[in-house]
Amino acid sequence: MITVKDTVHDHIEIDGVAADLVDTPAVQRLRHVKQLGTVQLVYPSANHTRFEHSLGVYHLASRALDHLGIEGKRADRIEAAAMLHDTGHGPFSHNLESLTHRRTGKYHDDVGELLATGAVGEALRDHDLDPDRIAEIVAGEGPYAGLVSGELDVDRMDYLVRDAYHTGVPYGTIDTERFVRELTFVERDDIPDGDEPDRGGPQLVLDEGNVQTAESLLLARALMNPVVYTHHVARISKAMLRRAASDLLDATATTAAELRRMDDHDFLAAIRDCRETAGLSRRYDERDLYKLAVWAEYDDVPDRVHEADHAAEAALEREIAEEAGVARDHVILDVPPEPTMRESTARVTVNGEIRRLWRQSPLVSALRTAQRNQWRLGVYAPEPATDRVGRAAGDVLGLDSDGLVTEVRGAMPTTLDEF
Repeated sequence: MITVKDTVHDHIEIDGVAADLVDTPAVQRLRHVKQLGTVQLVYPSANHTRFEHSLGVYHLASRALDHLGIEGKRADRIEAAAMLHDTGHGPFSHNLESLTHRRTGKYHDDVGELLATGAVGEALRDHDLDPDRIAEIVAGEGPYAGLVSGELDVDRMDYLVRDAYHTGVPYGTIDTERFVRELTFVERDDIPDGDEPDRGGPQLVLDEGNVQTAESLLLARALMNPVVYTHHVARISKAMLRRAASDLLDATATTAAELRRMDDHDFLAAIRDCRETAGLSRRYDERDLYKLAVWAEYDDVPDRVHEADHAAEAALEREIAEEAGVARDHVILDVPPEPTMRESTARVTVNGEIRRLWRQSPLVSALRTAQRNQWRLGVYAPEPATDRVGRAAGDVLGLDSDGLVTEVRGAMPTTLDEF
C-alpha cells in the first residue's frame, strides 16, 4: 500500500491495481500537465496538476465503492479507471483538445490504444483486467461507469474542491463526504420511461432527501465558472496557445497525435523553438498577452457566428484583420461552445421516485440562465490594435456597437444577485 499526503483529502491510501498504475509513465506524465491550464496567470497558486487530481478521483471512487458495497473485480475496474481517467489529456488539459480532435478524431477520453500498450497494459493484465473494459469506463460506458464519468461523478467532486483550494476562490467548496455517502445505484427498471441515458447498466443517483446536495454541485460550478474557468485573462492566454499549436502543426513535421502526448513543458519548448510560433511563445512566457477588442454577450452575437465551424471562424478572422489593416496573426476570434449544464441531468430520489434534477429544482433554471448570461464572445489583438480590431470585428460579425466591450472586473467576487 502507498500512502500519499494530499492537500485536499489529507491521506490517500493506494493499493491493488492502482498502486501498480501510479508509477507508470502514462500516469507520471500527468505531473507535468496543469489541471487549470493558463489560470495560473490569474491565480499564481493554481499550479496543481492532473496527477494529484487523479489521486483525488481515485480516493473518492474508493470511498464511494466502500459505501456502495462494490468489491472484487468490479471495484478494481472502477479504481483503475479513476486513476487513468485523465491520461488521454494533452498539454494544458482541455485547451488544445478541439484542435487535436479535428486532426485525430480523438478526445481526451479516447484512451483505448494508450491503455492497451506499454506499462499500463501490463499492469492491468497482471491484475486480470481487460484494458478495453477500463477504456470504456473512462469514456462513460458500461455498468457503474457513471461513478467516474457521469453527471454526479467523483471527477467533478475532486476538481471543484481542488481548484477552489489552489486558486483561493471558495465557491467550489462542496461536501464530498456527504456526496459519496449518499450515492446509490438503481436498476434501469426503476427509472421512468423515456428518462434513460444512453449507457447501460445500473444508474447512479443521489439517495432520498439529497436535492440540495445535488444543487450544491451545480451552484459551485456556476460560481467558479466566471471567476476561474472562463476568466478573460485565462481565455485570452488559452486562445493564444491554441493559435500557437495550430501554427506549430502547420509549420513543422509535428503531428496532432504527437502533440496529444506532449506535456506542458514539451509543448512550450516546441513553440519556443519554432520560428512561426516564437512570437506567441514570448508573449505567453512574459505575460504580454493580447487584449480584449470585443467581449460580447450571447444575445448580441448573430446566429451565424454562434453556428460557425472552425473554417468559418478562420475566415472571419481573416476578414476582420483585413478590414482592420493588421496582420492575420494579430486577430484571434474566440467563440465558446453553446452553454450546457450536464450536471442538471443528474438523478435524485424524491418520495421514492427517481427524478431528473432539472425537473425537481427551481434553482437549476436560474443557474441555466446565469450560465447563458456569463457567456462571452471574445476577439483579441495586441494592445495598439485593439480599437481598430474591435471596430472591424463589430462590422464583420454584425455586432451591436453598444455591446462590443463589456466592462471586465478582474477576480471580483461573483454572487447570485449579479447573475
